[in-house]
Amino acid sequence: MNRTILFDSPFLLGFEHTRNLIERAAKAAGEGYPPYNVEDAGDGRVRISLAVAGFTPDQLTVTVEDSQLTVRGKRDPEGSEAAERAFLHRGIAARGFVRSFVLADGMEVEGAILEHGLLHIDLFRPEPQKLVRRIPIRTAG
Repeated sequence: MNRTILFDSPFLLGFEHTRNLIERAAKAAGEGYPPYNVEDAGDGRVRISLAVAGFTPDQLTVTVEDSQLTVRGKRDPEGSEAAERAFLHRGIAARGFVRSFVLADGMEVEGAILEHGLLHIDLFRPEPQKLVRRIPIRTAG
């Protein structure tokens, strides 16, 4: 069944946000650079590791906006140091990137660390509070 048909059902009310999340996730899945791993660290914790060899912490940004984690890497456009070099082979990517991940409701970013060419981003989901809300029943008339 087509996603559009599924979410256009009159029995699914208020799921526009879910539809948008699925569309954003599908768009993010098409990105191929840089390569990454997603690791279950147990106890509701997740670690995303991106291969960002050659990037410094100043060239990387990690942001969360509207349940979307975005990692950006920006290189100087042919910086002065690169212009002085004469490469015989250039196999290490020197381009910038944007990599996005759609986060489930309640997921929070604990921190990020750059280590040995890998950017590790740690996320966790706090235990949700169990709330029971009683709805008062009114009478008509």
